[in-house]
This record gives sequence, C-alpha cells and structure tokens, in this order.
Amino acid sequence: MYWIALQPQPEAQGVPAPGAGSASSNPQVLEHASVRDDALTALGWWALQFTPRVAQLGQAVLLEVSASERLFGGRQPLLDHLFQVACPVQPLRSAHAPSALLALAYLQVDAADAYPAPDLLPLATLAQAQAHLATLERIGCRRWGDLRALPRGGVVRRFGAPLLDALDRAYGLKPEVYPWLLLPEVFDMPLELSAQVETAPALLFAARRMLARLQVWLQARQRGILALELGWEMDARRNTATHGSLVVRTAEPTLDMGHLQRLLGEHLDHTTLPAPVLYLRMRSIETAPLPGASASLLPDALRSGDSLHQLLERLSARLGPEQVLRAVSCADHRPECMQAWVPASQGGPVTRSAVSGKPAGAGKSHNTKDATNASPAYADLYPTWLLATPLKLAVRQDRPLYQGPLTLLVGPQRLEAGWWGTGASAQSVVTLRDYFVARSAQAGLLWIYRERLAAHRQLAEQPSEQSGSHWYLQGLFG
Repeated sequence: MYWIALQPQPEAQGVPAPGAGSASSNPQVLEHASVRDDALTALGWWALQFTPRVAQLGQAVLLEVSASERLFGGRQPLLDHLFQVACPVQPLRSAHAPSALLALAYLQVDAADAYPAPDLLPLATLAQAQAHLATLERIGCRRWGDLRALPRGGVVRRFGAPLLDALDRAYGLKPEVYPWLLLPEVFDMPLELSAQVETAPALLFAARRMLARLQVWLQARQRGILALELGWEMDARRNTATHGSLVVRTAEPTLDMGHLQRLLGEHLDHTTLPAPVLYLRMRSIETAPLPGASASLLPDALRSGDSLHQLLERLSARLGPEQVLRAVSCADHRPECMQAWVPASQGGPVTRSAVSGKPAGAGKSHNTKDATNASPAYADLYPTWLLATPLKLAVRQDRPLYQGPLTLLVGPQRLEAGWWGTGASAQSVVTLRDYFVARSAQAGLLWIYRERLAAHRQLAEQPSEQSGSHWYLQGLFG
C-alpha cells in the first residue's frame, strides 16, 4: 500500500466561484472550524478523481493509491499529475509514505531534501502518543525508535495497547483500516451565519462559498447542475414566516458557478426578507451528465461573453419570466395554432421552425385538395411572420388588392379549420381556406387565403350577405 496525505494550511480557504471573493472577505460567514471542515470536505471530494480509497483522518485527507498508480503510468507520474490539477484548497501541504500514519507524521516535519527514517521521527508526530509525551520524555523516549526499543509488555501495561498498535501500523506491521469517503447522492450544505442578515442581496456573499463547494461536488460526479434551491431560516422571534427559499434553474447542465452566482444575484434583488436570516442551506434539485468535450484536433474558436441561454436566463430573472418568451411547436395544422409562446425559463429545446420564425409544423399539409398539395414543394412556403388577426383585402373583379393588385404565384393549398375544437380557438377559424403565395409590387411576397365556405353560424346571422369568396392577408415573407 502507498499513501498520500494532504493537509490544508491554517490560512487555506476553498476556491471561490468565478468572479467571487474568498470566504474570508465576508465578515458575516462563520469562520474557523466551519471553514476548515468545508476545506477538508472539498479536498476529499476532489481527491476522489485519483482513487476511490480516500479517508479523512483528523485535519488531513488520506489517499491510498497503490491500485491507481498504473492508470497514471506509475507512482511518480501520479504524484506529478496530482499537483498539476487545480485543487479547491490552497495553500496545501502534502507527504507520501508506505503507511498512512507515517505520511501524517511526515506532514509535521520539515524535510528539506528527503524524509527522515521512521526511527528518527519525534514522538509528537504520532497522534496516539500525544497524551503520554510528558511521561515518555522523562524516561528519555523522544523518538519513534526509542519507543520501539522499549519492552512491549511494559509499554502495554503502562500506556495501553493502542500506542503500540498505532506504532505497528505506522511501520506497516499491521493493516490500516479506515472508513472510505463516499460522495453524497444529493448536494445539501447548511451554513450558519455569524451575524444576522437583513437584506436578501447580502446573502449572495455567503452563497459564494456554497457555490464553490457545489462546483467540487459536481466535478467529482461529472455532472452539471440544472436546478438548485437556496433556502434560509429567519429569526423565529419575529411575528413573521420563519423559512424562505428560491429555486434557480438553467436550460443546460452547467458547471459555470459565475453564471449561477449572477442568477442568484438577480433573484435575490427581487426578494424581500420579512425577518433577519440566521442560517442558509443550498441543495441540488436536478443534475444531468455533462456533454462530452469536442474531440476536434483544431483549436476551438474563443467565445466572448455569455451564451444565448445564459443571456435569456439572466433576462428572465431580471425582468420576470413572462417578459422573455420563446416559441414552441404545437401539433396543429392551423396557422394560428401551429406555435405558442411560453416563458424561456421553462427550458426545453427550441424547434427549428421557431428559430427561423416560421410557424411550427411547416412542411406538413393536412386535408389538402389533392395529392399535389401534399408535395414537399409546400414545405418552404410558410411565411416568416403571421398577423395577429388576418386583414381582410379589397377585391376588384375577383382579384385581391393590397397596395395594388396582387399576382398569385403558388397555390392553392387547402386547409380545413378545427371544426372539432371548442372555445375561442375553434370559433375564430371555423372555415375552409385556400392559401396562396402572392406578390405585391410594393410589399413583396405575401401569404393570403381565400375563404371558400363561410361558417354556418355566420350565414345564419347575416342571411343577406352574399356568399362570395373573401380574401385575407395572413402572413408576410421576410
């Protein structure tokens, strides 16, 4: 067996999220013990990428790498790779040895060129000897070799069996068994604040440290976050609610903590706290595997700024979800019902027809007059823009007019309305239509239709109206 011991320095802090300051820059975050615990936990999660045998002992993290060495090309390449990968805790001390207790002892000595022999190590570096140091020094026992030279029966009677048992494990004479670190299935981090926080935007400072630990957890699981919850517990002495929370969602799985921090900031700017906050809690709600990286041999083009979905998410958080909409396809052949607009923050893929601006379902012909109308020629004849309400056109000698006479280019394409439906959507378009692509000398290409049969209800209400054809403008090609 071979062990690597890692220990954060007293001034070490977890790496903050991109664009965020360190945890120590926030006086409202509880420091000292909780910060050290966070650093050790983050360090342990990070170490799992090198070996599944990771344990936490005292204020150090231990890695047993004997079974992982060949995967990295040997022991020395593994050690080199370990210190080249970005670590979530800096600065960091390290040592390696054939046993875990020996590696922990080497952490506590200053080895300029090489580690000293185990017999020359001070007894203070052995944790089990700490309680007996004064007695051992009085009998002239100051190093591991001195203790090992004493009669074993007398040492056991005077100091107990655990001392010699630890010494045997340090020399590799007995096996070392430790509880291995397991990565939790769900990220759930509580955080106690050292001072009350009365405004929601001020919670972002404490959330930075939680985002940094979330990033380490996601990297260890090779997943990206899709939804997370930031909850808080307020002063129960106030006659108000005692708990609050907000949920942040992303359209794509991400490891970008800078983007999540900006989203949290936008949401917290619109949040009002009825009472001061004492505790925070961050929890992962939904994660997904990260997409594979590009395998191209050519360098990818450098992108500056946020991606499109990140911009939409920030605008939705700032302006409100109902102010940033996207088009989605609907299973309907009627032009008015082919697409709907929903909040962009709801996620989901954007269809090709929605991106191009064409009505969803373009290229599908239903209830056509003959087989020729179902040909692929009609796939690209849907307009870029639809009018909210069809515009009735003037007719002169059975020829529609729009800023002058129109020339019919393609058509007809016959569509029958949703006679099966109910409500306003069905009542608004209960008719039989023949669609044409027409050209106007002033307005360009237009999408017009001729109403062949009026609704029975309309004929009943207006019996004097002639049942001739009516022409309408419904779309523009741009």
